[in-house]
Amino acid sequence: MAQTHGSLSINSDNIFPIIKKWLYSDHDIFYRELISNGCDAITKLKKLEMMGEYELPEGYKDQIKVVLDPKAKTIQIIDNGLGMTEDEVDEYINQIAFSGATDFIEKYKDKTNEDQIIGHFGLGFYSAFMVSDKVTIDTLSYKKDAKPVHWECDGGSEFDMEDGDWDQVGTKITLYLNEDCLEFCNEYKAKEVIKKYCSFMPTEIYVSKAEETEVQIIKPEEKLDTDEVVEEFEDEVKTPAKDGEPEKTEKVKKLRIKKRPELMNDTHPLWTKHPNECTREEYIDFYRKVFKDYKEPLFWIHLNMDYPFNLKGILYFPKINMEYESIEGTIKLYNNQVFIADNIKEVIPEFLMLLKGVIDCPDLPLNVSRSALQNDGFVKKISEYIAKKVADKLSGMCKTDKEEYEKYWDDISPFIKFGCLKDDKFCEKMNDYILFKNLDGNYETLPECLETKPIDSEEEKATDENGNQVEAEVVDADADADAEKTEDEEPKEKIIYYVTDEQQQSQYINMFKQAKMDAVILTHSIDQPFVSQLESKNPNVKFKRIDADLTDSFKAKTSKKAQKELDEAAEEIEKAMKKALKRENLTVKLDKLKNKKVASMLTISEETRRMQDMMKMYGGGMMPGFGSEDGATLVLNANHPLVQYIMEHKDGENVMLMCEQLYDLAVLQNAPLSPEAMTKFIARSNDIMLLLTKEQ
Repeated sequence: MAQTHGSLSINSDNIFPIIKKWLYSDHDIFYRELISNGCDAITKLKKLEMMGEYELPEGYKDQIKVVLDPKAKTIQIIDNGLGMTEDEVDEYINQIAFSGATDFIEKYKDKTNEDQIIGHFGLGFYSAFMVSDKVTIDTLSYKKDAKPVHWECDGGSEFDMEDGDWDQVGTKITLYLNEDCLEFCNEYKAKEVIKKYCSFMPTEIYVSKAEETEVQIIKPEEKLDTDEVVEEFEDEVKTPAKDGEPEKTEKVKKLRIKKRPELMNDTHPLWTKHPNECTREEYIDFYRKVFKDYKEPLFWIHLNMDYPFNLKGILYFPKINMEYESIEGTIKLYNNQVFIADNIKEVIPEFLMLLKGVIDCPDLPLNVSRSALQNDGFVKKISEYIAKKVADKLSGMCKTDKEEYEKYWDDISPFIKFGCLKDDKFCEKMNDYILFKNLDGNYETLPECLETKPIDSEEEKATDENGNQVEAEVVDADADADAEKTEDEEPKEKIIYYVTDEQQQSQYINMFKQAKMDAVILTHSIDQPFVSQLESKNPNVKFKRIDADLTDSFKAKTSKKAQKELDEAAEEIEKAMKKALKRENLTVKLDKLKNKKVASMLTISEETRRMQDMMKMYGGGMMPGFGSEDGATLVLNANHPLVQYIMEHKDGENVMLMCEQLYDLAVLQNAPLSPEAMTKFIARSNDIMLLLTKEQ
């Protein structure tokens, strides 16, 4: 039978060493925790004033002061929030992990917005012991007739608490740093850490050094813009000789004044404003200030959501100048304007890791140290929301300002395509807004690529490389089918041709242009899996590489008799090619091409090529590639003189030389030759040129 034995107890002698070493991964986090507590205290006081339970004194200005004293080895963090009574110190400080924020929210849950309270766990104060030998608290509650309280502890199990002498509403925490952590009272280090964690906290934060002064010369007509004068004295100032005038010495009045504290934060960061209130210049300035990137971002997305969760932020698409420039961005996570982390991969979809930006989400489930996210369903919803907002932004740009959208496309396309592969919902939203650059350098969406583009009657004739007119045909895979198909027939495939290497496939590109046909440029490594994805999402669309096959558009029309003669010649020339190349499995086709400048070409079916690419990607056995007789077809142009020479001189002494050269030239249009084949190709080219010199 189950029994209840009471509450678990914690021995403070054991818990303090754990707090000092393991509570937070970074010791500098104490600045964030203690300043956050000060912000909470001020937020609570202002809310009490709004509810009529307290009247702020005239001229009240909420602020937090950080006072550094390297000589005394101390740091003071002072807020003018609601302060604490003796009972509250006993409740919130002496009881580890008892959160004052939670208590306040529970008490006023019907009267206040809990999202603006930062604290949650009641452990932040104890981060002070990670860097201190001793910590003291001096506090005075806002409550009527409250007495000041002084509390101190050296990090052990005992503490002292007594009446204090602090005379202003609020709290002062003094850290007596240990020898290993003296860097934190160095002015430059302190400012660096505070700017890192507190740059956008909702309360102004000022940093100063104790008793730090500067000397100013005051002219008789000037008024001193400070009342913190430490010393007034006279001194002599020499004016150097100039323009023939002798050197002068005069007495001036000098003041030694206390140096003004420096403001560390912006209490109203850009992401807290409505997008309509922000200008382009403000977005760019904020980007440069926060991310130290002086290249102008491509564009940005302002997040502003209240339901079903509270999320604000700005996401920037940075400009990446080089393919391998750092493409992992930085997303800074904030909780009520308090910096939490800058590497929050759980919240950002994987394909958007290039983004730079800030996200402020008080609803995010954090662990005790606030430095990592719990991987739960809520985080996934935020990730999906961000992906949706990116898709909405991109599709909106494509619809309303396609010209501007085109400027960004080359930079962002690999990431958008990766997103389509990783996220089906994102893919569905982006399907009609993916851009493809065609052979003329124009950008088209998928629907635009599929549009039928008939040739004008005046342009029905194209020209070959010699300027001779050739018949041009437009391949529309479904044009004839649409005229004849019945309601029960499936629509025929629409083919989109693509280029993977503009230089390597230049001859095919020229043939396409001469035939008034178009293709799209897909040169990135992600394009191969991406087009497969598009085909699965668009069943009637088929992508084929520009050299996958030769359509009838490139072939000259022949009579039945001429075709029969061509077929007979093809058998003969195939035997000659196989004999010369010693490739019995080689497939050879003989066609009459319109372009008489093209002697030989190599084609390989789209399916075979994709299978080869897949095998290479997964490290499988190497399938035959370009240049191999397996899976490839050698196309010879019967209209070219070299091919005609082979047809006429099957057993001639130079036929073998010509066959090998035509084959290698065909391979070169698809892929580089192997080192051995290239050596032979160069030697053979020299031999062919020698033959020309002998003929002369």
